[in-house]
Amino acid sequence: MDEKLIEIISKTISETLHERKLLKIPVGVSARHVHLTKEHLEILFGKDYVLKKKKELMGGQFAAEECVTIIGLKLNSIENVRVLGPLRDKTQVEISKTDAINLGLNPPIRESGDIKGSSPITIVGPKGAIALKEGCIIANRHIHMSPEDSKRFNVLDNDRVSVKVKGERGGIFENVQIRVGEKFTLEMHIDTDEANCMGIKNGDFVEIVR
Repeated sequence: MDEKLIEIISKTISETLHERKLLKIPVGVSARHVHLTKEHLEILFGKDYVLKKKKELMGGQFAAEECVTIIGLKLNSIENVRVLGPLRDKTQVEISKTDAINLGLNPPIRESGDIKGSSPITIVGPKGAIALKEGCIIANRHIHMSPEDSKRFNVLDNDRVSVKVKGERGGIFENVQIRVGEKFTLEMHIDTDEANCMGIKNGDFVEIVR
């Protein structure tokens, strides 16, 4: 084969592999967690309490040292549920479907922050408890990305895409929401049920299906 042709083929393959690598999306598995208002933080942990940072997360969020217990309608409970900061204007609990069944709840699948008409739940801390009439959801699967990533993947904020997972238990995630933000780092967020179903873990990679 002509050396020039070999060089062209080799370059084409290299560029294709590089492009495929750029289009891979890392996965972050989101365990059950709680977002709190200032008022509810003080009920649960005491007046003027300040959350202690355990781990920085994307978009200015952080996992706090503090954990709470959540109680469902069956009075079944789950302990050591992590609090995420910073504080919000609405208290919200995010759980998986398996958690919901154990707690006797049927929360809707929603974007984070959309809690109107969602499931009731009780949160217990070391100093007190709060009984929410609504506030418990199952977070919809989504991909965080920057505006630059949005251009690279040719998608817009709030678009819905399909995502391919490779591996022994791989498959396709449908109806994955795109969330674009200046502070976002490229990462797909799924819950523990979804991760176990597809046999994937933190740091694995997925691809948008074209």
